[in-house]
Amino acid sequence: MCLCLGLPLSSLCIVPCNTMFGSLHQMDVALLDKLIRDDRESGKLPLLLIANAGTPGAGHTDKLSRLKELCVQYNMWLHVEGVNLATLVLGQVSSTVTAATKCDSITLTPGPWLGLPAVPAVTLYRHEDPALSLAAGLTSSQPVEKLRALPLWLSLQYLGHDGILQRIKHASQLTPSPPSVARKFPFLGCMCLGEQLAQQVPLSGVDVVELEDEGTCVRFSPLMTAAALGTQENDVAALVEKLGEMIPVLSCTLRFRQDFKDEVLQQASLSYIEDQSWPGLGGVRYEARTTDLDEDKRQYRVERINSDLLKKLMELDTDLYFSDGPEFCEEKNCIFIGMATEDLDVAELVETIVSIGRDIEESGKLFENMTEVVRRGIQEAEQQLQKANEEKLMEEGVLRQIPLVGSVLNWFSPVQASVKGRTFNLAEGCLDSTEPVYSVKAQMIKEASLDSPKSVTKRFPGQKLFRRHGAGSDSVSDTSSVSQLEESFRETAHVQAIDAEEAEVPQEHHVHIVAEMALSDQRVPEGQETESVDTLR
Repeated sequence: MCLCLGLPLSSLCIVPCNTMFGSLHQMDVALLDKLIRDDRESGKLPLLLIANAGTPGAGHTDKLSRLKELCVQYNMWLHVEGVNLATLVLGQVSSTVTAATKCDSITLTPGPWLGLPAVPAVTLYRHEDPALSLAAGLTSSQPVEKLRALPLWLSLQYLGHDGILQRIKHASQLTPSPPSVARKFPFLGCMCLGEQLAQQVPLSGVDVVELEDEGTCVRFSPLMTAAALGTQENDVAALVEKLGEMIPVLSCTLRFRQDFKDEVLQQASLSYIEDQSWPGLGGVRYEARTTDLDEDKRQYRVERINSDLLKKLMELDTDLYFSDGPEFCEEKNCIFIGMATEDLDVAELVETIVSIGRDIEESGKLFENMTEVVRRGIQEAEQQLQKANEEKLMEEGVLRQIPLVGSVLNWFSPVQASVKGRTFNLAEGCLDSTEPVYSVKAQMIKEASLDSPKSVTKRFPGQKLFRRHGAGSDSVSDTSSVSQLEESFRETAHVQAIDAEEAEVPQEHHVHIVAEMALSDQRVPEGQETESVDTLR
């Protein structure tokens, strides 16, 4: 405005809001009176006062009647703007907004009120002499300037008086007497709440705004969005229902964040990841305990362990949500845990993460060494088989190696094959003969059992992981809220199947590699075969 009038920015003065008495979002009338008197005493001439009838952020209205009295007293122009001016077309209007009709000028934005995005804003002003308006440049005789009002005129003609009244009345009735509720959450809590409400109830038109004093807030302004989105009363009811479900979950999550951080910091193998953009409990990273690797190999191992750990956690029968983090998260190779309910057992959650990560790390070390162990085992088996072939050649003699003579001798006097394969047991790290395999026609593997950490926490039927039994009657509704935010409940029969599997002896860690080779050029009569086997089991 100063640029349009050719005035310096020093001619603009911002009046603070109330700090001690009255609303904290209304202009301080007493301070305004003092500022006007100070300007007049210093030789300045106050000309214009701009007040709000519904601030852009939260819809607060100044004391327009008191401000009008000051403007009349000091001969100033009072201009009013705001979303609440739309209610002037209704039969019942609050006294604070009615005072706007006594102002010198008002700015209306009928586009959002009527759901017409291409309609320009309109400024209405009082004038006693039309010549003064023309001299001030408020009116124009240019046809192009007059055409700017054509979309508004056509829209008003199409809607008519009843249509305009109906749209504004409908938006006002969606919140006839909105309650004043103040509940403060951190920045990420309000951001998450607003985003979830906008996704689950899109026709409500809620959005997230940043206010100077309160910070980040969730705003519901039907006068600005109802006409364009077609918001109905059932949408408002759905919005209220979602608020009732999400606020307890959000409160529990914010309360458990510090407990989760403390539990993670107590584990030497876990690192806590702080990310303000994540609305859940937080993030963790499982750190490899190996120190004899270079940085590249260590980073690769950490990436692989955390990737497998995330997959294992997502397969668990729980209502918690596990993710690799926000899209633009700076931390890599992390696992982020979503929102929580009142009955969450934070200690059990952290212990499970550590236990699964330890299993993945130990199995990873085993498979990393498997290639070298198998290679050495095969080389040793080849040496033993080559030595056995040489001994067999010495026992049978040279005549049996001649093609024709050997066939005749083998026909009249067959020789029992003596070269046997070799079995390499990776779990025991030793070579054995395969003779027992062919003598009984079945493989006989020595039993070996490795301890596998299992969760022994006793659970009741239908109780999911990381839940405390009997935490309270509200836990049922809280769990339902988390399910709608993250994933639905699964059948409780799956929990019973897992309990049944825990009673069996774990066999997944029994790794046996069998390398059987027979190196022999001995020719045997038709119907007999040389035992030469090379298998990997």
